[in-house]
Order: sequence, then structure tokens, then C-alpha cells
Amino acid sequence: MLELKAESVVKEGSRLATFWNLEADASMSPDATKPSHWCSVAYWEHRTRVGRLYAVYDQAVSIFYDLPQGSGFCLGQLNLEQRSESVRRTRSKIGFGILLSKEPDGVWAYNRGEHPIFVNSPTLDAPGGRALVVRKVPPGYSIKVFDFERSGLLQHADAAHGPYDPHSVRISFAKGWGPCYSRQFITSCPCWLEILLNNHR
Repeated sequence: MLELKAESVVKEGSRLATFWNLEADASMSPDATKPSHWCSVAYWEHRTRVGRLYAVYDQAVSIFYDLPQGSGFCLGQLNLEQRSESVRRTRSKIGFGILLSKEPDGVWAYNRGEHPIFVNSPTLDAPGGRALVVRKVPPGYSIKVFDFERSGLLQHADAAHGPYDPHSVRISFAKGWGPCYSRQFITSCPCWLEILLNNHR
């Protein structure tokens, strides 16, 4: 917001000239005029990140392989010189992908594809639990992948059990991982997303 202050008034013939001092508050600084992104999305194939981080500024974003008349993060446009057959098969299953939406209570993912997605998030894990929790989300269903209220409680949790990012969500397309699957780690999944939340409060 600009604040105008009259510095002086000088009479010039029959008209008055007013000199204004424009004082811009902090919200008009060059850095503040750009809206802040609320998350960044990284796309991975096994252990390899493909493409750059995709910053999300809108409240909702589509992440898809092919979406007619769609806008958002198109994974189909990301090129990699050599892809394994399992990655090619899984990429073909992404289809309409997911809609990621920031709501007042948290971040939601809606599965718009024809195959399940698998989600892991700090706020989906059992409080104080050490077992990895991966949720399967069937086509046409949604899940709150990050709960803002629960996240506030996790800030004070004991993080002495190794590296831990309390603001990261992982979503795998079509393939699950963890204790209930043959793939123990998400890096064994052919196609997956890492959602890095920024200033979620």
C-alpha cells in the first residue's frame, strides 16, 4: 500500500502544485510483490530427479502425464535419455494424475487417474509411531496428505531417529512401497513425486 504525504504546497500563478512524498511500506518491495509459492514439486524416477523443481503459486495444481486442455505440471514433457521399461509402463498409467489443493485445514490430493496412488506424509503417520505408513488412494478418491494442525504438534516431536523432513509429502503413481510391499523404499518406485511445503501456516 502506498502512503501519500503532502510535503509542501507552492502557489504557481493561479494553480497550486502539491509535492508528494511516496512512502512504500514493506509490502511494495520488489520481493514482496511476487506471490510466494506454497509448495515445490519434484518428479522422480527411482533415484533420479527428472526436471526442475516446479513451484506452485495457485491454490490448486494439476500434476499429470496427459490432460486434454489442462494446465499445470505436465510430467509427459519431462525428458530423460534412458528410461527403464518399468518406468515407461508406469508413466503410461499416470494419465490425468492428481489435483493437489491447499485448503484451510491442509493439503489435499485428489486421484484423477485410472490407477491408485500411494501417499506417505508426516501427518499420516501414527503419533509416536516408528513404522512407515503408506496410504493407498483409489481412482476418484481424495486424501488429506498434509494436516496443518497435526503438523504443529509434530514440530515438537523427537527427531533423534535420523534425517526427517516434517514438511515433505511423497506420492507414488501406481506402485506402493513400505512394509506391506516388495519395494521397501520410495526410491524403488518407478514414478513418484516429492511435495516440499513452504510457509504452510
